[in-house]
Amino acid sequence: MTDVSPTRDQLIWVLQLVGGDGIADVTPLKLGGSPWLVRWTGGDGGGRAVLHLGDRTDAERQARAETAMPIADQHGVPVPDVLGSRLDDESAMLLIEWIDGRSTRPVEPDVERIEALGAMAAVIFRANLGGVRLAEVTRPIDGVDFAAMRAAHPHPLLDEAARRLDGAPPEGPTGLVHGDLWSGNALWNGDDLVAVIDWDCAGVGPAGVDLGSLRLDAALAWGPEAAEHVLAGWEREAGERAADVAYWDAVAAVNTPPDLGWFVEGTVDALGRPDLTRELMVQRRDAFLRDALQRLDAER
Repeated sequence: MTDVSPTRDQLIWVLQLVGGDGIADVTPLKLGGSPWLVRWTGGDGGGRAVLHLGDRTDAERQARAETAMPIADQHGVPVPDVLGSRLDDESAMLLIEWIDGRSTRPVEPDVERIEALGAMAAVIFRANLGGVRLAEVTRPIDGVDFAAMRAAHPHPLLDEAARRLDGAPPEGPTGLVHGDLWSGNALWNGDDLVAVIDWDCAGVGPAGVDLGSLRLDAALAWGPEAAEHVLAGWEREAGERAADVAYWDAVAAVNTPPDLGWFVEGTVDALGRPDLTRELMVQRRDAFLRDALQRLDAER
């Protein structure tokens, strides 16, 4: 995604979609760039929407979101409505409904919320795709080359884990996966989960892609015990035991920057948790990965 502000022509397109009279303001929602919160004026009092703005290389990922979100919505996942999309010679745009909610999380773990996110991963996975074709997903955030990051900044534990995970994933059923499911992509209004956002990594894959991602996120935020609450929520909603948990935990940990870089920045920004320092989160990530590898050894 781009940090370049929407152009006049792009904002006119937004107004045409929503029936607004004029743009009131445009505000970046993530680290100074896309997506953008667009407010408009009009006879009905105006409104707000979220504009995902990128170049043509972002078109495929925006298409994944545009395809997956209505499917998820039909199966009980709270998602914003897609208002429109546009692809031209220079840019790719996706306009979605603004949902009033927050992703900030407390310093102490909220077990009910953590379990609710685990349950939501199971709801997403069992959505009926109805013959719709989506990209195959076998790891979180599949648009980022984490292998290149490890090559540039070697990390012995990550390197060892990547070698052990090399090859085909465990066999099992596939379904809809979000592909970047973590607490920063969940919006809450009080105790209600009102939206799951940022679907540009969505596709078809094993349930462990989202389950491992959520378990790692919980461990980073609150320690290893929190990851078990994610699993409890998933298994209660799914009505069965999750398969290959250790493998997918390791996959989630390997698919992070070696020093956690923008993972730390995103967590502090989205969750309002300045207590989560880089050093603490790297320590927790590495401990989570070591435990996953030990469980993998025990299973073999």
